[in-house]
Amino acid sequence: MKVLIFAAIAVFCAQPALSVDTHEHNKVVCYWNSTAFNRQGPGKFQLDDVRSALSLCTHLIYGFAGINTETLEVVPLNPSLDTGVGYSYYKLATQLKKGFPDLKIYLSIGGNADPEDDTHKYLVVTETAESRSKFINSINRLLNDYDFDGFDLAWQFPPVKVKKERGAFGSFWHGLKKTFGYGKFKDDKEQEHRDGFTILVRDLKAQLRPRMKGLTIAVLPHVNSSIYYDARLLAPNIDAVHLFTFDQKTPERNPQEGDYPAPIYESYGRVPQDNVDATTSIDSVSRYWLENGTPGSKIVVGIPTYARTWKLTSDSQISGVPPIVTDGPGAEGPHTNTPGLLSYAEVCSRLTESAVGRLRRVGDPSKKYGGYAFQSYNENTGSDGIWVGYEDPDTAGNKAAYAKAKGLGGVLIYDLSLDDFRGVCTGDKYPIIRGAKYKL
Repeated sequence: MKVLIFAAIAVFCAQPALSVDTHEHNKVVCYWNSTAFNRQGPGKFQLDDVRSALSLCTHLIYGFAGINTETLEVVPLNPSLDTGVGYSYYKLATQLKKGFPDLKIYLSIGGNADPEDDTHKYLVVTETAESRSKFINSINRLLNDYDFDGFDLAWQFPPVKVKKERGAFGSFWHGLKKTFGYGKFKDDKEQEHRDGFTILVRDLKAQLRPRMKGLTIAVLPHVNSSIYYDARLLAPNIDAVHLFTFDQKTPERNPQEGDYPAPIYESYGRVPQDNVDATTSIDSVSRYWLENGTPGSKIVVGIPTYARTWKLTSDSQISGVPPIVTDGPGAEGPHTNTPGLLSYAEVCSRLTESAVGRLRRVGDPSKKYGGYAFQSYNENTGSDGIWVGYEDPDTAGNKAAYAKAKGLGGVLIYDLSLDDFRGVCTGDKYPIIRGAKYKL
């Protein structure tokens, strides 16, 4: 009998110890976009490339799973890669713990990887007890099949619309479109979805807690935290909130104005221009969560490993100083093949004196906004220029230093495949992750 009593006491005492976060203020949460495997050439990102980053990461988050519209269950978005016979990355991902036993590996759901025109299902899941149960039951089945350490809810709530200045005719046409239901989806049940998401998180955590599995949430760019997240009620049931504090300006949302895509602070004295949102920053987003009861150790701020780019024309000023007049996304890079986006390796290769299409680099002595680079429009040839708002090891270190100074939980890196994972810039692989980690 005494043995049983002592065993029970031992289990009770061990429970808090098992739940202690050993990386309370120095988390380096690395997102792995698995679809980077499908890139061709030097941009192709494979399992061995992931392994070479893991000594720098405290958490690895595999992205992304989605939601089935009919059943409201979690499903792989890329079955042949995620669960197929050829690769089965879900299993291979969790097996990485054999070489890195302290690493926590999560599966992320959503992340703007689910088709945009089908994202109403993320709202439907939150609306009833039945729909929430379907979702949670599918999580439990996933855990039976794959040994993830937890789940990350990168919920695809409706983003804030781009603010526009309209003339008389523009205002009339905008009102007409609203009357007949045209334009982007508007959520008329914001409070219901906010409350339903809170219940979903609570109930899911209740299922995960006995299995010693973690639960985090990710706030995607342009999702208003104050509308969809009840921070005070969420805090007890999450291990961290991952703030995607980047892409505040993008060439898709803001085609006519290039600007800092991931500032720490809002630009002083800046007046919002036509066709852009009011600036949002790491500081403004993280303050919402702090001021609404989230422990600093649970707040993780985002650092992008990529650049956002805009096309410069004859109407653009030659100084490059943002905000700058632009005309949509900049030309695609040779590895990422996506207009308006360059990996850090694609950027740094154009910063050298001898580079073809050399970019002029401008640093950030204020340590508030980030660096940028540009190549002006060529009046002689009529060739378009490019404006590049990007992250480098120094600006990543500034963001990590901010997180440390504010007592936050650390940084998230989005994503591994867009850092210089081959070490072509300086010979060191993952320079942006290193720049951030060494400042925590």
